[in-house]
Amino acid sequence: MAGKTVTRAQLSEAVYQEVGLSRNESADLVESVLEEIGKSLIRGDTVKVSSFGSFYVREKGQRVGRNPKTGEEVPILPRRVLVFRPSHVLKDRINSGLSKSEG
Repeated sequence: MAGKTVTRAQLSEAVYQEVGLSRNESADLVESVLEEIGKSLIRGDTVKVSSFGSFYVREKGQRVGRNPKTGEEVPILPRRVLVFRPSHVLKDRINSGLSKSEG
């Protein structure tokens, strides 16, 4: 695994290079897209990005967990968790990229 993280600044730079907007406009565009995705997920909507995947919020109910150190039972409160499900197109691109680098 490469261990590399893509930042907002790198996304903005990629938009600047590919689309030709100014650096400020590119940064604003990336920020707007991420803000809209966040707002949609907070509302509980599903966000689908074609050929990439879907983000959605799942409700998890209360359950009993266990402290691994002490063995003590602890209640885990209900919560919402973010889930990402990659598209088959993305999965195929990732897997074909792996086979090329291995061979």
